[in-house]
Amino acid sequence: MDFVPVKIAVLTVSDTRTFETDTSGQTIIDYVLRAGHKLTDRKIITDEADLIQKTVKDWSENPEIEFVIVTGGTGVTQRDVTPEAVSPLFTKHVPGFGELFRFLSFAEIGISTIQSRADAGLVGDTIVFLLPGSPKACKLAMEKIILGQLDTTHKPCNFAELLPRIKSSC
Repeated sequence: MDFVPVKIAVLTVSDTRTFETDTSGQTIIDYVLRAGHKLTDRKIITDEADLIQKTVKDWSENPEIEFVIVTGGTGVTQRDVTPEAVSPLFTKHVPGFGELFRFLSFAEIGISTIQSRADAGLVGDTIVFLLPGSPKACKLAMEKIILGQLDTTHKPCNFAELLPRIKSSC
């Protein structure tokens, strides 16, 4: 199969970051664009569950967006509400993503990886990844997991090549 670019939206969840200071979102965007994919939207919103849920839901209903990558809000503090906001939207959960992320992260940060609630799932026919807010975590997830899943030439299989079948079932 030939490489087929996919359409991606990037959401940063933070009470303090701006487009100028959002190194995590920019890290993701840099990987997306270098790989030859299309950035269809980018937003920065505060750690408010309703706002996070509305943004992901709206993007999942937009045919110009096939993947959503969210960075931030996956920790364990009171303001970290990204998983609570997004997981009710999941029509199919992809638990292996969070497990694999924490496994790979363990090599870099040891037992502190248990503080991450990285996750993934389908919201309708849109695949959504939830990443921690650190640039190193975004780099790890992009390099070791996500880029391969966005690449139709990655073998033995990938999410990108499954998109037509995912979309036909919705």
